[in-house]
Amino acid sequence: MKEARTRPKLEGVASADRVLTVLAAFRRGDDALELSELARRTALVKSTIMRLCISLEKFGFIERLDDGRYRLGVEAARIGSVYQQSFALEERIVPVLDRLAAESLETASFYIRRGDQRLCLFRADSPSPLRMHVRPGDMRPMDESAIARVLAAFGDRKRSARTGIALPVYTAGITDPHVASLAMPVFGSGERLLGALALSGPLSRLTEDRADGLKPRLREAAERLSAELGAEL
Repeated sequence: MKEARTRPKLEGVASADRVLTVLAAFRRGDDALELSELARRTALVKSTIMRLCISLEKFGFIERLDDGRYRLGVEAARIGSVYQQSFALEERIVPVLDRLAAESLETASFYIRRGDQRLCLFRADSPSPLRMHVRPGDMRPMDESAIARVLAAFGDRKRSARTGIALPVYTAGITDPHVASLAMPVFGSGERLLGALALSGPLSRLTEDRADGLKPRLREAAERLSAELGAEL
């Protein structure tokens, strides 16, 4: 008889998932959160959250204030800083976004993928008063929008791989019925995807015809940025 296979122990994985759930509960603009608010956002019981926060506090990811509220600790800030510095993204990308926004009169942004969502990492606003109001740090779904499609198509393959999509990608009215976007992938060393460079604006202004006129500019900016970040031309 064959010996029965031992089932893998998943306790450690489940515990790690809960720890990350607590950290992910903090959003842009939060200062400190009550235990009850953490429970609401994570769907975890308060006793579990308190136990997880003890471990997070030990490593500096969480700080517990005298009034019992919790806020992110210095280690969370350090890792965020290390992430950005390790890729030298900000100093390379922000000037590109500023130029694109000034030339196109639309909002320029750079997104990365975070699980089943996309994160706005950097942004340069359109000079027009009618513009998008997503801020750096905000999350959006991985839907069928241009930015999400680029991140999904190139996330696990090299630049040279065939994806079946024409670049830049243009979509309208997906995440928001009044918003249109145009997106291109940006690659780094090893031809791996770093993120998506995008132009976004109100659909009334960023029509398909106008997007066609902006495509060469966005393509050139993305390819130049890729070369600066280590991708081979």
